[in-house]
Amino acid sequence: MVADALSSWAESLGSLAYLPAFERAMVMDVQALASQFVRLDLSEPSQVLAYVVSRFSLFYHVREHQYDDPHLHVLTDMAQHGDARDVTIGDDRVLRMQGWICVPNIDGLRELIDEEAHSLLYSIYLGAAKMYQELRQQYWWRRMKKDIDGFVARCLNSR
Repeated sequence: MVADALSSWAESLGSLAYLPAFERAMVMDVQALASQFVRLDLSEPSQVLAYVVSRFSLFYHVREHQYDDPHLHVLTDMAQHGDARDVTIGDDRVLRMQGWICVPNIDGLRELIDEEAHSLLYSIYLGAAKMYQELRQQYWWRRMKKDIDGFVARCLNSR
């Protein structure tokens, strides 16, 4: 089983302020790797294998399913008819709202983004507000903040 044990260890600590300086540096390094989609496999004793998780796959699924979401049809029509300058369809065929990628409510893509952001971007648990701020730099969907708040609340309840 592939596990990001260092990330889980760091996440359980909650705050860098309580760590000794040498451990704080290591946790920050793990967090930096995680934000670049690098995972650590610690399944074999005394071996660490680092590997990269592909971001393209998630981007591809979002792009391909944008046109399947009925709520995004309105935005797509607006973009195609030039009715809204904040909504665009780029050369890459991706629908964007003010530059943010519009995420459809199809095939659990929003939940997948939440899970990836929670496990990869945050070696140390930073809460719903920070997670929302980070995701908001790239993604947009209706009721995004509410969805992220609910995801984080469920995550906390499962601990």
